[in-house]
Amino acid sequence: MPSSEETSRLTLDELKLRLDDIFFLDISTGRSYESLFDALALLPRAKQDFALHWGEVVARTDIELGYLVIELAPEALRQMPATLAERWVIAALDDYDRKGARAAVAVLRDFAGFAQASARQATRLDAVEARLTRFVQGLSGRPLRIAAGQCDDGAWTDTATIFLPPQIDADAALDRYKALAALLWAQARHGTFAVDLAAVLAGSGDPPRAAAWLALLETLRLAARLRRELPGLGRPLDALLAALPADLDAARTALADPAATVSDSVAWLPRLMDRAPPDDPPVGALRADGAQRVRAERIAQDKTILRKAVAALLAVLGKAGGGDKAVDVAIEAAAAGELRIDGEVVALPPEGRAAAQSLLQDLGEIPPECMTPAGSGPWVPTQHAGSGTLATTATQADALYDEWDYRRRAYRRQWCHLYRRELPPGDADYVAEVCRRQAPLIRQIRRRFEALRGEDRVLRRQTDGAEIDLDAVVEAVADQRGGAGSGERLFMRRSRDERSLAAMFMVDMSGSTKGWVNDAEREALVMLCEALETLGDRYAIWGFSGWTRTRCEVYRVKEFGERYDDGVRRRIAAIEAKDYTRMGPPLRHLTTLLLREPAKHRLLVTLSDGRPDDFGDEYRGQYGVEDTRQALLEARQKGVHAYCVTIDRHGADYLRHMYGPASYTVLDDVKKLPLRIADIYRRLTS
Repeated sequence: MPSSEETSRLTLDELKLRLDDIFFLDISTGRSYESLFDALALLPRAKQDFALHWGEVVARTDIELGYLVIELAPEALRQMPATLAERWVIAALDDYDRKGARAAVAVLRDFAGFAQASARQATRLDAVEARLTRFVQGLSGRPLRIAAGQCDDGAWTDTATIFLPPQIDADAALDRYKALAALLWAQARHGTFAVDLAAVLAGSGDPPRAAAWLALLETLRLAARLRRELPGLGRPLDALLAALPADLDAARTALADPAATVSDSVAWLPRLMDRAPPDDPPVGALRADGAQRVRAERIAQDKTILRKAVAALLAVLGKAGGGDKAVDVAIEAAAAGELRIDGEVVALPPEGRAAAQSLLQDLGEIPPECMTPAGSGPWVPTQHAGSGTLATTATQADALYDEWDYRRRAYRRQWCHLYRRELPPGDADYVAEVCRRQAPLIRQIRRRFEALRGEDRVLRRQTDGAEIDLDAVVEAVADQRGGAGSGERLFMRRSRDERSLAAMFMVDMSGSTKGWVNDAEREALVMLCEALETLGDRYAIWGFSGWTRTRCEVYRVKEFGERYDDGVRRRIAAIEAKDYTRMGPPLRHLTTLLLREPAKHRLLVTLSDGRPDDFGDEYRGQYGVEDTRQALLEARQKGVHAYCVTIDRHGADYLRHMYGPASYTVLDDVKKLPLRIADIYRRLTS
């Protein structure tokens, strides 16, 4: 009698039908898949299904790789469990995305090596990325991006992004990741890039070797500093440095001096240049040019924000005329968000405090020019330099982002190229004309938002306060006559809860919005801005569009630090329909910008006319919906409230899956958007 397992197997005819479904479109190779029958025919049904499922998934990316997966799957499943075999296939697809078909074939053929490496308890970066991001932000007080670097590059940083190995084969992989992340954070925090490293390396005679040795010397210096300041990292750091040659002990001792700086590491460099650096250093070579460029852009931006914050404070104090009086700045107070101006302590606004803390990390001080408005007239902020690059890459993109492939159940690493674009100025009279035409509705919306500002809350029965609590006094008198109570809480005090909310509006500028939808979006944004100015909350507006994964674009309409001025009004007027709707990369990018805002509540609102879409067939349908859903899940895990407003009357079939049942609304008129946003605000802040 045949066993139940034998009877459940796919027959040769059934296998042929399944293979026809996978390969029938392939006419380029001329290959017959008859040879796959013998390998698959005797497998248990579960293994047959595994081989066919993953062969189909991979064949959508590359038909030859799909064939190879089915061919090798029987032997691979004999050597490792199905869960590990899934990781084997996904690792091959990751290498295909990054390096091409040849690298993917090498991973697939070396399944025995993959199984052996996995037996050493390999930990992938994507499994611990969220924990490391929180860990680094706890160290720095500012968000730094964690990303996977190339396997042969080692760990390195451009001061905005920390690039770590895609996986670590070690029992204490998380501790190793933490030690690496802390060392790379310390490069930016403790002055590695404070000198002209490009000149140092160029003058060494062998820049690549000098970059590797200088990275190692800085690792010794910074590891000693981290042990002093963060003793809990001592054991992971010791394990990370255990393999270093013993003849570096003299350098280790010298650079462990608490007064040691990057200049001491540079001074040690000539003593090591006659020998090759270790083959497996703890961190990779310094990328001086890229890191110092990103650092300079951030410093310029922070200086602009801080000068603007200080100028605003001086204006409030009636001292904005040109710095006639000295501004006495205490660095420690600035880090805490306070300045002492002519002996009077004043508090920096949140954006100024964040910029001050960032400058303290990069420079160790608040530059004097940030604290005094320049010139004899009112100070006018300048646009900061730089592109806002989040990662140094070989492309011209401003950032690279992962994309979720639901078929693989894994990310395609650094798959999407995102560019920040500028909108040309639009009609200067557009906003004024909308305000005249929609004046009654704008007044209604303003009243709705004014109601959100709240009123003073009365705190009764306080030990001190500006008013007498008559009810408490009456009760106290009665208690005293009865021989009980001391009557200490007899006052009232009024308190107003301070709002802390930052909102990001992401506006669909795809080609499908052309016409009345685009007109309605612009009018809605005008009314929304007019109302939000009533609240005084920080908000930003970005448009998005693109064409395939290689050109995902976001368009600046209003940044958090910008005033709602003529420039913003003209950019709103310039919003127009462009290309496609690849939503995942813009969502991830704007979430990153939103997380930089020091606010208790963060709101990300997408205004779109339909489902995710892009040129070609791959992103359309479930793939795009699942990637967008994953980007929204990532945002929620980081504390961002995501909401979608759409005019797609058929959107309920996918919006519920992407956003959740209570996080989207379908409007028949986009002009209702500001009223809907007021309701969302009320839920978040009540």
